[in-house]
Amino acid sequence: MRHTKRAVTAALLTSAALALTGCAAGDSGSGGDAASCEPAGEDVTLTFTSWIPGIEDAVAIWNEANPDIQVEVQTGPSGNAGTYQNFFNQLEAGNAPDLGQIEYDALPNFRVQDGLENLAACEDVVSAEDQFLDWTWGQVTLGTEDEVYGIPQDQGPMALFYRSDLFEQNGIDVPTTWDEYRDAAVKIREQGGYITNFSQTDINQFAGFVWQAGGEWFANDGDAWTVELTSDESVKVADYWQDLIENDLVSTYPAWTDEWNNAYNSGEVWTWNSAVWGANSISSGAPDTAGDWSVALAPQWEDGDAAAGNWGGSSIAVFNGTDHLYEAAKFALWLNTSDEALTSLNQTAAIYPATTAGLELPTLTEGVEFYGGQPIYDVFAEAAAQVNPDFVWGPTMTQTYADVSDGFKAAASGSGTLAEALEKGQASTISTLEAQSIPVAE
Repeated sequence: MRHTKRAVTAALLTSAALALTGCAAGDSGSGGDAASCEPAGEDVTLTFTSWIPGIEDAVAIWNEANPDIQVEVQTGPSGNAGTYQNFFNQLEAGNAPDLGQIEYDALPNFRVQDGLENLAACEDVVSAEDQFLDWTWGQVTLGTEDEVYGIPQDQGPMALFYRSDLFEQNGIDVPTTWDEYRDAAVKIREQGGYITNFSQTDINQFAGFVWQAGGEWFANDGDAWTVELTSDESVKVADYWQDLIENDLVSTYPAWTDEWNNAYNSGEVWTWNSAVWGANSISSGAPDTAGDWSVALAPQWEDGDAAAGNWGGSSIAVFNGTDHLYEAAKFALWLNTSDEALTSLNQTAAIYPATTAGLELPTLTEGVEFYGGQPIYDVFAEAAAQVNPDFVWGPTMTQTYADVSDGFKAAASGSGTLAEALEKGQASTISTLEAQSIPVAE
């Protein structure tokens, strides 16, 4: 992410007034104190909204050790399931919480609408940069050099979950390239199974495939946004999966349904190209397969490559209007860098830390029983180091996901193609940007 500070500013100036009239640029609620990141000098109570399971346990650890800075945690649905809209409504009404959970792909939307405090005003935040993986820090700076809009919390490096027992029983090598993956798909189909399930709705998973292939969906030259959903890399990925769909080499069950879980639990589907958090999804959705799974690095486009995509990950942001920037930043840093907080979050919600030290927590170096005792997080630590730091999210990702998903659903049923869905998503994304007066490159 080596774009300029002007990139976000250009979009901000043209669109902020349309969305958050209650949060004028530079307004931090308490004037100079918050903007300069100075301690309040008195006891403070912060409000914090998150959907992470067990987040209350980590907050309780903080509250016990910090009687002068207490945090009241509020829980809700995941971001796109309602919490983000609540945040926007609260920002417009001037009653947003001090801090909130925001996924990396949603941060640009909040920034464009001037909903976030610039944490670079806090010296401790700036000095913490080297504690985080480079690419996760890039996700919260949004390509700028002197702005920080969140503290990275977790990440979602992608790897290959696979039924090691079925591959071994059927004499099929675990694929290390996407060509080998297709060859394995043919052999698995001959056995009556599917190599994987193609999700019609997890467009951020597909974005992870494009990310691994070296593609980008958005860019900004300092004056306007470029939309690149139809880049060569995107089309290559789309054509690859289109071939698998058309040849009945992948199933197309709706993701996150009982039908989807049963396909994995019954052994009908043998692999899942997913993020680190997928380890819990498989163990909970396919309990009868305990001990039969393993994890390997993702297949590569060229033999010998070492690239990984990312699916998911979030930050803790401080909302525009807080009276306590210093205290909010201090809590957000502790939550995402301290051993006690990271251990608690990993135990209650399988949070995979964004810090380099966090990847070495004892809970992440042990073998995992469900995966036959394999220390699977060693694989994800290797993948995390292979994620390209230059992938940029656009400012209207929720709408982009929805538009592309409509086309993917059609392609999965044999009506249209994935490449055509990307073309339509490109056009609708540009229209959405223009409707919000966000500059779009010609």
